[in-house]
Order: sequence, then C-alpha cells, then structure tokens
Amino acid sequence: MSEILPRPGFLAISRGFAPGWFAAVMGTGVLALTTLTLSETWPLLRALAEALHWLNSLLFVVLALPWLTRWLRFREAALQTLRHPVQASFYPTFSIALLVLAAQWLRFTPCVEVALTLWWLGVLMHFAFSFAVLFFMFRGEHVTVDHVTPAKFIPAVGLVVMPLAGGPLLAHMSPTVAEWALTLNLIGLGAGSLMYLGLLGMTLQRKYLHAPAQGILTPTVWIHLAPLGVIPVSLLNVLDQLPLPAAREAGVVVLALLWGFGVWWLVMASLLTLAARAAGQLPFALSWWAFTFPLGAFVAASLRLNALLGWQSVGWVGLLAWGLLWFFWLQTAWRTVRAVINGAIFHPHP
Repeated sequence: MSEILPRPGFLAISRGFAPGWFAAVMGTGVLALTTLTLSETWPLLRALAEALHWLNSLLFVVLALPWLTRWLRFREAALQTLRHPVQASFYPTFSIALLVLAAQWLRFTPCVEVALTLWWLGVLMHFAFSFAVLFFMFRGEHVTVDHVTPAKFIPAVGLVVMPLAGGPLLAHMSPTVAEWALTLNLIGLGAGSLMYLGLLGMTLQRKYLHAPAQGILTPTVWIHLAPLGVIPVSLLNVLDQLPLPAAREAGVVVLALLWGFGVWWLVMASLLTLAARAAGQLPFALSWWAFTFPLGAFVAASLRLNALLGWQSVGWVGLLAWGLLWFFWLQTAWRTVRAVINGAIFHPHP
C-alpha cells in the first residue's frame, strides 16, 4: 500500500510546480484527437473522444493555476527552473498544450474564436520559450552530455506543432492575417525540423557512446516519436495552403519515410522500456507522460498516411499503436491521480 505523505498547500505546490505537468494535457489531447479520427470508422468512439476533450480542457485550467501562481508569486524559483539544464526543456509543454487545445477546439466545437485565441497565444508563448530556453543553454556552460536526452526535443516539437491547428485555421482568418500566420507556420516548421536533425545526432551519440538515461528519464526515449509524427503531418498542412501540387506529393513521400523510421523507433523504445522495467529502473514520475504525446503523434501520422495510401498494413500499425497509447494513458493517468491523492507527486523523487 502506498505511503501517504504530507500534502503541501496550494502556495507550496505552486512554488515547486514542475513545468512538465502540461505533458499530461498534450498526451490527453492527442488521445482525444486520434480517437475522434477513428470515430469516423467506429461512431461509438465519438462520445469517448468528446469526454476526453472536455476533461483535457478542464485539466489545463486546473494546472494553469499553480503554473501562473509560480510565475507571479515565486518568479525567482520559476526563473531558476528556466536555467536548469534538464527541467528547462519542459517549460514549452505549456505552450504546446495551448496549441494542442487549439486543434481540439477547432475539431470538437464550432467555437473557432476560442481555437484562434488558443493558437495565437500558444504560438507567441512558444516562440518566447524556445528562444529563452535555448538562449540560457547556449550562453552557459552548465549543460553536459549527462543532460542530453530526447527531452531536449521539446522546444523543437512545439515549433513543428504550430501548423497542426495553424494550417486549418488559416481559412478562418482575413487574407492579410492568414499570410502572416502561414509565415509563422513556415518559420516554426523550418526551425523545429532542422533543430530536430541536430538534436537527433546528439541523442544518438549519447546512446552509442555514453551512459544511458535511466530511472525517471527512461520514458523520454519515446519523445523521438513526437517529431517523427508531427513534422510530416504539419508539412502536409502547410502544403495544403500553397499552390504547389507537386510539393504535396513530395510531402507524402516525406510522411512515408518518417513514418517508417517511427515504426522502427516504436519497437526500439518498447524494447528499451521493457528492459528498464525488468531491471527495476522504471519508477513512476511525471516523466511517464512522455509515453503518451509522442506515441499519439505517431498514431496521428499513421492515420493520415493510411487515409492517403489506403494501405491496410499502415492502418493496422496505427490501430495497434492507438491501443498501446490507451494502455499508457490509462496507466499514467491512474498512477498520477493516485500519487496526487497520497501526496507522493508533490515530493522530489529520490
């Protein structure tokens, strides 16, 4: 039976509030969106997807309260986290959560204005976080090889997430505003994609030549799937807005190639996770939410590729990955709720 630890008050929770909490919003959001897509084949899933949408919207509001309080009442603690070689990379999960919510509100509701507001706020905040996080890393000497994990992808992932809702939302903007929004989508997609290539080399170098990231960092190996799933889907969303049909065909090829790498990495991440579990190196922590959004991004890419090619093989891989996503989400959500109830989540992991 789990030990019940003293639960701190709201201000104490806010003072030590981890920025990675919003990975829960990201993971729940992508589960809602992929379930909605599958509801086109199985209508009974529609109600489940709707429930996840409203649950996630409420979850964001609940988590935003201590997050904002920390910046208002404990700014020095918030800035200290922003300069941390590992924790800083999780700050952009807040702005990515806004972008995911924008996609949700666009697809689940007729409230386009809400989706637009969430998207613009997410874009502006994510550009700010991506510059701030990397500025402190580039200017300092506090980042070592031991700090290099796929969590470093998070700022890049947020940049490439922008066109997920940003592409479809262009139709709801005036021509002038839409041009600026499309430009921002291109900037985010270009910067995030090339940043991912550089970071991919760094993380593979550590996996080949250095001690592996274990313990509470074990789930971060799944973060590789996030850019692999998001980049090609965002690319197609941007190409849909350009008068370049040949380029769109090339985008489908890019989607297929990155999806292939995603399948390979899905197997590798599963093997590494099972090995860590067998060795007793997989303690529960907030980092478990890293199982969800990246896998959900891969599911979204699989469903998009299946719709374009109509291949049963791709469809079955996507469906199996969606089932695995549900398994991870249920496990992580249950353990998170239990850790909140017994107070363990509010105490640093040893």
